[in-house]
Amino acid sequence: MRSLLCALLLLAALPARAQGPLEFVLIDADANVNVGEFAKSGEDFSPLKTEPWKIEKRTLHGGKQEGSELIVVNNGKLEFGVSPTRGMSVVFLKSIEGEGFPLGWKSPVKEVVHPQFVDLESRGGLGWLDGFGEWMCRCGVEFAGHPGKDEFTTNTGEKGELTLTLHGKIGNTPASRVTFAVDEAPPHRLRVRGSVFERSFHGPKLRLDTEISTVPGSQSVEIADRVTNVGGGAQEFQLIYHTNYGSPVLEKGARIFGAFESLQPMNDHAATGVNDWSMCEGPTRDFVEQVYLAKAAGDGAGATSILLQNAAGTKGASIEWNVKQLPYVTVWKNFAAAEDGYVTGLEPGTGFPFNRWVERHFNRVPKLKPGESRDFALSFHVLADKAAVGQARERIEALQRGTKLSITPTAPVAPAFGDKKD
Repeated sequence: MRSLLCALLLLAALPARAQGPLEFVLIDADANVNVGEFAKSGEDFSPLKTEPWKIEKRTLHGGKQEGSELIVVNNGKLEFGVSPTRGMSVVFLKSIEGEGFPLGWKSPVKEVVHPQFVDLESRGGLGWLDGFGEWMCRCGVEFAGHPGKDEFTTNTGEKGELTLTLHGKIGNTPASRVTFAVDEAPPHRLRVRGSVFERSFHGPKLRLDTEISTVPGSQSVEIADRVTNVGGGAQEFQLIYHTNYGSPVLEKGARIFGAFESLQPMNDHAATGVNDWSMCEGPTRDFVEQVYLAKAAGDGAGATSILLQNAAGTKGASIEWNVKQLPYVTVWKNFAAAEDGYVTGLEPGTGFPFNRWVERHFNRVPKLKPGESRDFALSFHVLADKAAVGQARERIEALQRGTKLSITPTAPVAPAFGDKKD
């Protein structure tokens, strides 16, 4: 009788709209709110009769992670962690069904580093690497790619030089608002939402709204992002989804499958291995990274996918997205010693990781009008057995059969800063 009464009270507290989400505010800069500790599970919403799940928000302590916040979502089959402190990056993703296995990598950066300990301008603009350890982090949104020089208009209306640091600022900018929601209607999707701003007086005014979600009992995580220009003038932006995989999916003999229209090495060193761009090596001391630049091929609606499978084809991970939103994909092969960060990156994006000056030269820097938004949606899948890997691979191979892949064996000729566009 008591449990029935509790259930009736919970149902009475639900919002009037039967299909709407139950939402909890975790962080709100405008209201000066931060719920330091938060935990919910399917048992707290027993009338919904979901499969088992739980969520926990915690504050991390010690070392350079002191003060960083982490939201851990467990949907019963997989678990992932989102860091509001680090621009809503997804710190880790792992399968927890059966023996389970991680999808992310073992970075030399072991902590969820608080941005206050990251100097983006250190080491010639490579300071971003001091906090780089996530499974998925966004590069952008004002700019992404390699450090270097660019031109901008100063507050006096004159042309000036701007030093761009590696992969932008969004990954080291804390979220201003974060919520958690669970849908009342089946399949009772769990949603972590956040808003992150890059804004400056006489500078960019961009807003990233993200939703990272999963369905209880599923083997996938979905990310839906919206980038909005909240300024009064047109604004360029760049966005690369730097998604990083390590052991045990990555190993000697592992393979990358993607449906591409074209592929090209990023530099002369990568050109030496262009014919083996899809093959993975084991950890190798003194390995120098190789990067390949591809234009993705989609079906009639623009849907495409990329896959990393282990050598036996029994474990894997895939990403699905739309080429109309993210036309390009970067394949980053960093088969370094395990201690130095053995990893490969599959990175859908609005462009490639050249400096913005170079990307603009190739017309790969989109621009937003005042008040305009651009949406991006990606689905990340854990492939826990041979059947799931095979199905993902077959979909990609079918896409590739409909598109002839053009491989350019040499690197593109990138303009130097100051060169005029043709």
